[in-house]
Amino acid sequence: MEVIIVTGLSGAGKSQAINCMEDLGYYCIDNMPPALIRNFMDLIMRDKVTIEKAAFTADIRGGEFFDDLKSSLEELKNAGMEFKIMFLEASNEVLIRRFNETRRTHPLACAGSILEGITKERDRLLEIRKISDYIIDTSNMKTAQLNEEIKKLLLSEEDNPGFTISIQSFGYKYGIPLDADMVFDMRFIPNPFYLKSMRKLTGNSEKVSKYVKKFPETQEFLHTVHDLIEKLIPYYIREGKFHLVLAIGCTGGQHRSVAIANELSSQFLAEGKRVITAHRDL
Repeated sequence: MEVIIVTGLSGAGKSQAINCMEDLGYYCIDNMPPALIRNFMDLIMRDKVTIEKAAFTADIRGGEFFDDLKSSLEELKNAGMEFKIMFLEASNEVLIRRFNETRRTHPLACAGSILEGITKERDRLLEIRKISDYIIDTSNMKTAQLNEEIKKLLLSEEDNPGFTISIQSFGYKYGIPLDADMVFDMRFIPNPFYLKSMRKLTGNSEKVSKYVKKFPETQEFLHTVHDLIEKLIPYYIREGKFHLVLAIGCTGGQHRSVAIANELSSQFLAEGKRVITAHRDL
């Protein structure tokens, strides 16, 4: 039986993840006390119930039960039972915004401090994160994108590390994305905004895209960044990071950054990589 244990930070999207897995045919149990996972699996095998795929969420909502998670997982391994851990996380800024939007209280928040609760939770989950098979950063993901990522992870070959490159265009006049791992400035490229024929267009148009890419410095940038990311991906995977956010910026986030973000995405997609593309300020 294929078993996935879903855990991670509160507000990172575990509920959406388990809903997606249920749609994929997994027998799902939310907020499962870790100590009962072994009992459930024993029950399935003893009664010969036909369940080929199962998924459990286990998180700090379980209170003292959750503290048993690591020992329960070690017990399963010692018993020869195979499973994989899917860990969901997001940046502090994104998690705070999500809690404020839903008007919910963080399970570990003291005196209403969401940030304090998130910090405590990160500390408690650190050991579980280190042994997780899949780590998904949902900071820059909508529900549909998270569903697509889970499908790619679970429906792909077992030896596929599931690394995702998220490429986001933005305008500096609106601020740098908080969840960016790397920020690249496209303001060295001549601006199509100052050409009347392209001012009202965006980087999604072929005309603007061709203009932006025709400059030698643009091609040099694309080549350099592509090679840089290619070389760094194995090291990120080695450190347990499976989601890299590249922020591509120009003045208003309409022309140059959009065209370059699209071009980088196309290059990585053509090589079979998982890519999420978003234009924040378009």
